[in-house]
Amino acid sequence: MNILITGGAGFIGSHTADALLAQGHRVRVLDSLEAPVHPVRRPPAYLDPRIEFILGDVRSERVMLDALRGVDAVYHLAAFQDYLPIFSRFFDVNVTSTALIYELIVRERLPIRKVIVASSQATLGEGLYLDADGRPCLPDIRPDEQLARGEWECRPPMGFRGPLRWQPTDESVANPQNQYGISKIAEEKVALHLGKRYGIPSVAMRYSIVQGPRQSFHNAYSGACRVFCLAMHQNLDPPIYEDGRQVRDFVNIHDVVDANLLVLHDDRADGQMFHVGGDRAMTVSDFASVVAQVFGRRGYEPKPCGKYRFGDTRHICSDVSKLKALGWSPRRSVHESVEGYRAWLREAENPGAILQQATAQMQALNVVREVVTS
Repeated sequence: MNILITGGAGFIGSHTADALLAQGHRVRVLDSLEAPVHPVRRPPAYLDPRIEFILGDVRSERVMLDALRGVDAVYHLAAFQDYLPIFSRFFDVNVTSTALIYELIVRERLPIRKVIVASSQATLGEGLYLDADGRPCLPDIRPDEQLARGEWECRPPMGFRGPLRWQPTDESVANPQNQYGISKIAEEKVALHLGKRYGIPSVAMRYSIVQGPRQSFHNAYSGACRVFCLAMHQNLDPPIYEDGRQVRDFVNIHDVVDANLLVLHDDRADGQMFHVGGDRAMTVSDFASVVAQVFGRRGYEPKPCGKYRFGDTRHICSDVSKLKALGWSPRRSVHESVEGYRAWLREAENPGAILQQATAQMQALNVVREVVTS
C-alpha cells in the first residue's frame, strides 16, 4: 500500500513509518517541522531515507491535495498541543485539517481505503468515577482555590456523594477540560461521522501517555518521561507536583505502533474509536522511582515540590478492553520505555537548559502554581 502519515517526522509518526516500511509498504510523510518539536527546520536524522518527504502545512488545500494523491491510506497524526492560550490554533490545526482531508477525498473522488486519526486521553478529562453510592459520575476540573490549599482529590458533582473512587475509563466517556482535549473530541467526530456518511473507513485512536525514544526534548507538553529523564540526566530531582499519588497510564511507543498497524489491516476497526494505553495504573511517584532506578540514582525518594499544574488531571487510566478484543495488548513495561528514552537521550546532543527553560515558560504562563501554606 501507499500510505501518507501527516506529522510523520514526529514521535509516533516516525516509528509508525518504520514499521510500515518493514511490512513492505511505501510511505509518504507530510510535516511542517515546526518548533518546539523540531527546533531545526529540517527532517530529523532518524527519518528513514526511503520515505517520500513533503514539507508543508496540513491546513493548506494545495499541500494536502498533493500529499493525498496516489495514496491508499492516511494516518493523520499531525497536531497542535501546547500550554499556550492560543485557543483558535488548536481547532484550526487539529479539526480543520481533518475536515480538509475528507473534503478533498470526497471532492476529488480519491480512492483512499482508510483514514486513521490520532486522538488523545485528554478527551476524558478527569475520567470516570463512582460516588459513595456506587453511581458513575464525571467530575469537573478541580478549582484553583482547592488546589492552592493542597486539596487534591476530585469532588463529587452536584447530586452525588463523596468520597469518589476513580475507575478505568472506556471509550463511551468524553469529558474534556482543556482546549486540546476539546479539539480532539471535535476531530474524532469529524473523522467518524464524515467517514460513515461518505463511505470512507475511518478509525480514531485515543492515545494515553506515550513514551519512548524520539520524544522531543523541546516540547514542554510531552510529559513525565521527558521531564523526569532530563532531570535525572542532569543529576537533579524531577519536580513532583501535588502529592505524587496522582495516577497515570503510560504506554510504550512500540505498543502504540502495533495498535496503529492492527487497525490499518483489520476491517473490524472501521468506524470505531479505541483507547491505546498501558493497561496499568501507576502513580507519578512510582514512575519517578522507576526513572531513578534506570538512571542508577540509589537512595532516591520522590518528594512533592510544593507546586501543582493548574488544569492537570488527578487520576486517569484508560480501559483498553475494546482494542484487546481485536487481539492487541501492551507488551512492553514502563521500565523498558524509560530505558529506551535514556538511550535516546545519551545519543542526542547536550540538551542543556531545556528543562529549566520549559519550567520557566510554564511558570510565566501561570500553569505551574504554588501551594499556599497557612
